[in-house]
Amino acid sequence: MEEDILKKARRRLTVLSAMFVIVLNGRLVQAQDTNKPKIGFSIEDMKGERWQTDLNSFEARAKQLGAEVISRDAAGDDDRQHQQVKDMIKAGIQVLVLMPRDTTKASRIVDAAKSANVKVISYDRLVLNSDADLYVSFDRLETGWMQAEYLVKHAPKGNYVLIAGSPRDEGAKTLHDAQMKVLQPYIDRGDIKVIADAYTKDWLPSEAYLFMLKAIDSAQGNIAAVLASNDGLAGGAIQALREHNLAGKVLVSGQDADLAAVICIAQGTQTMTVYKPIVNEATVAAEEAVRLAKGEKTRANKTISNGKADVPAILLKPIVVTKDNIKTTVVKDGFQTLKSINPHFSPDVN
Repeated sequence: MEEDILKKARRRLTVLSAMFVIVLNGRLVQAQDTNKPKIGFSIEDMKGERWQTDLNSFEARAKQLGAEVISRDAAGDDDRQHQQVKDMIKAGIQVLVLMPRDTTKASRIVDAAKSANVKVISYDRLVLNSDADLYVSFDRLETGWMQAEYLVKHAPKGNYVLIAGSPRDEGAKTLHDAQMKVLQPYIDRGDIKVIADAYTKDWLPSEAYLFMLKAIDSAQGNIAAVLASNDGLAGGAIQALREHNLAGKVLVSGQDADLAAVICIAQGTQTMTVYKPIVNEATVAAEEAVRLAKGEKTRANKTISNGKADVPAILLKPIVVTKDNIKTTVVKDGFQTLKSINPHFSPDVN
């Protein structure tokens, strides 16, 4: 009788022990989930070739590091981006990676995050007058310098058209300033004349196209070079040049190494683009976001003033792409493929 009671007691103890382990494991899992970094990635507008690549690369690296990513596309709406970020904050993000539409208005987004003790990485574009914790981008001064320097090397004299990016984007102004520093000595000597120069609403190719049409008319087609700040703007300008049988006769710069731009370079209608290995940019941003979520120091090696503070920054190096090095740059990196470009190659493309 006593032996039966003892056996039953042992069985109950075994069951209780198992239940305790299950409960304990459940609590451990919950604790692990709680400690899993949660990162928000807010992109102002997913239109355009590159931003999906940024997001995919960011998510892949963040997940490798054990982080959860919440991403949102604001579709070009400042107020929507602000609301989306507030929703992310409510969802418990620890770090916000912010690619803003309007670099001035976006300070309110940074303020909302900081008031909730959320760290902020300003991604690709620097949010002005804010307390961002880190800025990750490519060196825009160097990008603007590369664009202008390449054009003046191949067209040191003549009429120039400058098509800058959005006036809402501080990066567009930085590019334009860098370009002008290269051009100014040529302008002062009278070798180069800037016949048209303007910022472009929301970086829209359609706006660049219309602006280029007016410039062609005013100069009666006498244009040596178009200093377009990115490939979308370059594409709009090239369309206008095509309609006046000037494509391939006028030098055109760009930035981003979009497929359409690389094809134009292969065809000879665009002169150069500036390739920014964006997989690297997104990967670095993901790694730094996880560092911030864990309370670790970033790998920033310089600071950039945003008008309010000197923001720690990681600025990556851009690369000039021309007809001579398509295969050894964007193709070698897997950013573009020969299968996509090959039908458009001229015999002297490398």
